[in-house]
Amino acid sequence: MANMSNVLGLIFANMHDMTVTDLTKNRAMASVPFGARYRLIDFPLSNMVNSGISTVGIVTKSNYQSLLDHVGSGDEWDLSRKNGGLHFLPPYSNEITGLYRGRLEALVGVRAFISKSDADYIVMSDCDCIANLDFKKLVDYHEEKGGDITVVYGKKEFTPEQTRMRTILKVDDNNEVYDVLVRPELTGTLDASMNIFVMSKDFVLDIINSAASRNLYSFEVDVLQHRLKEFKVIGYEFTGYYAQIDGIRAYYQANMELMNRDNRKALFNLDNPIYTKVRDEAPAKYGLDAAVKNSMIADGCIVEGTVENSVLFRGVKVGKGAVVKNCILMQDTEVGDKCELNYVIADKNVVIGNYRSIGGTIDYPVFVNKGSTV
Repeated sequence: MANMSNVLGLIFANMHDMTVTDLTKNRAMASVPFGARYRLIDFPLSNMVNSGISTVGIVTKSNYQSLLDHVGSGDEWDLSRKNGGLHFLPPYSNEITGLYRGRLEALVGVRAFISKSDADYIVMSDCDCIANLDFKKLVDYHEEKGGDITVVYGKKEFTPEQTRMRTILKVDDNNEVYDVLVRPELTGTLDASMNIFVMSKDFVLDIINSAASRNLYSFEVDVLQHRLKEFKVIGYEFTGYYAQIDGIRAYYQANMELMNRDNRKALFNLDNPIYTKVRDEAPAKYGLDAAVKNSMIADGCIVEGTVENSVLFRGVKVGKGAVVKNCILMQDTEVGDKCELNYVIADKNVVIGNYRSIGGTIDYPVFVNKGSTV
């Protein structure tokens, strides 16, 4: 059984910014709001803390001001401590000129942090995957199988458009990975990497040093794919509910899937809670003519109109006679009287005037930029 106090967690905050550029113009992928009150980083960070990992490094790259504000010193995750705790790892180092191009180059940039750690194992996670996952079981599995790298994957139905943004694994009956396809065009039931990995500290330092000397930057291509026959790569299948954000449509769908009670129970449970920054707000208020159906309404909202199949973040206001359907309205967005919104994603602090009508489709929701006035 693994001693989780000897495990270092690394979270990559910007690794998939380009997949949802509308949402990451002014923030890191890790800071993207989700599920009425959370940010994407809340899921890997809470999973690590719930699993007993007490030292976590957040590898940043750009646009991480809101991430700093959200995570702070790590109090909400009990990571504000003298020994271990939460560490922000900036994007520059002496060895790299400019911003890193991929996961390997990012690891080279934080080599000193890894070297100083007393950890035996390193758990690495991106912020594009929403799941409630026990990392202790994962590390135990890694020890049991004796692999060099353990990759977490999920089995799902995919279209070619979806697989172009993913790493697809081929796993044999012994759970060993025998082929790795990076951004292929495939369809059907496939085993897709969830961008969560376990390795020993010594192994990580070896591949970092090798990458630095060869100017390599992609972990998936230069290690998983090209050196697959050199290493023992183990697949760990996650069979619970998860959603992976690889585009604005996937982001919309993941939020809408929270309307399913089973999905909510899988993500949010008392045994392994998902923590987030607390914002002291009054409970949501509903006017006399308000009508709300199949929606998630955060604290601080004021609803005086109709809301159906929608996610409303903290502080959202819906005016009298307004109809909001199939929408995601982020923090402090205001919807005027008599508005009609359907399939709309509104970023933070959007103001939609009275009598406005905005509509998209389930495949192409309309996106309204942060701070816009319509």
